[in-house]
Amino acid sequence: GLIRRFPWRAGSDGGPGVTPRTALLRSAPRHQQLPDGKGKGLEYYLSQFLCLASLVLLIIFLGILVVKMVGSGWLDGGEDSFNLLPVDCDKRTDDFCQAKHKDVTMAVLHELHSYLAVQAGNFECGNPENLKSKCIWVSEVKDHVLNVTGSSSQKFEAALHWLLNSNKDLGIRLKGRDLSEAVSSVEEVFCLESAHPQMGLGCRFRRAVVTAITNLFLFFVSLITLWGILLYLRYRWRKMEEEEQAMYEMVKKIIAVVQDHYKEWERNLERYPYVGIFHVRDSLIPPQSRKKMKRVWDRAVDFLASNESRIQTESHRVAGEDMLVWRWTQPSYLSDSEH
Repeated sequence: GLIRRFPWRAGSDGGPGVTPRTALLRSAPRHQQLPDGKGKGLEYYLSQFLCLASLVLLIIFLGILVVKMVGSGWLDGGEDSFNLLPVDCDKRTDDFCQAKHKDVTMAVLHELHSYLAVQAGNFECGNPENLKSKCIWVSEVKDHVLNVTGSSSQKFEAALHWLLNSNKDLGIRLKGRDLSEAVSSVEEVFCLESAHPQMGLGCRFRRAVVTAITNLFLFFVSLITLWGILLYLRYRWRKMEEEEQAMYEMVKKIIAVVQDHYKEWERNLERYPYVGIFHVRDSLIPPQSRKKMKRVWDRAVDFLASNESRIQTESHRVAGEDMLVWRWTQPSYLSDSEH
């Protein structure tokens, strides 16, 4: 029973089928002892490099932490000491003070441009602040700029002077009480307006869509208008051609009527060798068409008067009334018996 519970003990006593522990240890192959340094392979050097890189990163992290915690306070203290320099730049005109004045003026102009651009953008994009105009009162602009920049009123007026005297376009318009007139001094400035509104992405997209639709609508309206003009001109040209053709047809009919009347007069079938113009019109045009054919008839009469030598227009007294008549001037050379 002891042998079944603790087989290793039985093996150590040299029981059958079990190898002793000491024999196993003796039979295990031993590692060869390598000289120092020759057993350090790639894994060793890689582990050393990782340790060194971790140390360097830790030092860099600590340095950044120190700069963030201590360096910013030191810089702020330096700036305070710089601001506390015993330099009265309001009364001095050296290069340092001139540069400082210019920096302050640029800061005021930058805030002025940003504020006016935002207000103009709000006015263009739905006007959520219920502004009456993009031109903001100078007092309101002054209060905002002084509160943000911490400058004085003199600095604000100096910025306005710079805008009036500068030939650069910063997108800021100075206007007086009469918005159509230009101002020449700071005292005349009544309101300020931005020429470059600052609008959001949604507002820009809506305005771009509206502009595109408007331009597309104007394009189609112009196209339809041009097509309408073209169709009207084609209609007029066709009507003029039809009218001209009708005029030539009327001229042929008039010539035939006047010639036939003259031939009948030569045969003693007519009393007069001439025929009244209105008589010819009444015989050629039915009453219901005379108003419609009036233009064609007038053009035919003018054409005969200026281009037809065989018909002569005369004035005769017929039945007690003076009227215009047509006479055929080319004889038909009938024989004496026919005449």
